[in-house]
Amino acid sequence: MDLAAIEELKRLKHRYFRTLDLKLWDEFADCLADDVSARYGTQAMGEPLHYDNRADVVAFMEQNLGPGIVTVHIASHPEIEVDGDTAKGSWAFEDTVLVPDAKVQIRGAGYYLDTYRRDADGEWRISSTRYERIYEAFTSLEDIPSFKLIANRWDQSLEH
Repeated sequence: MDLAAIEELKRLKHRYFRTLDLKLWDEFADCLADDVSARYGTQAMGEPLHYDNRADVVAFMEQNLGPGIVTVHIASHPEIEVDGDTAKGSWAFEDTVLVPDAKVQIRGAGYYLDTYRRDADGEWRISSTRYERIYEAFTSLEDIPSFKLIANRWDQSLEH
């Protein structure tokens, strides 16, 4: 068992979510192989989203999860198997998406299924990623009169 590689892969997946949530697009891109296969999709998006390269994944995230959208992804329960310079992993995850302008909250959970490879520069990257949803729930924040977003890293009009 390659414990060092398993730890590197854990750090990679956590970095993937951290850079996604903080909208650090260059660092997010570096988590992905150039030829990554990404299969996303939620009921909220209305259709499956399939991408087969890093540039398209990053462009989609930047366009659809920019400063007007607040996201938090929490991943746990990793199951990782390493085979030389490739690996596969499963992660439980929960996510929250706030769309302040639309007064919407989306929450969900599921399992990511990833493959990884160590690239020529010695760094591990995600070579494929997809998830299976356990649930996804949509809440109109109009229905919750007491809801008030009092901090948002990207909204300069809110007091921090």
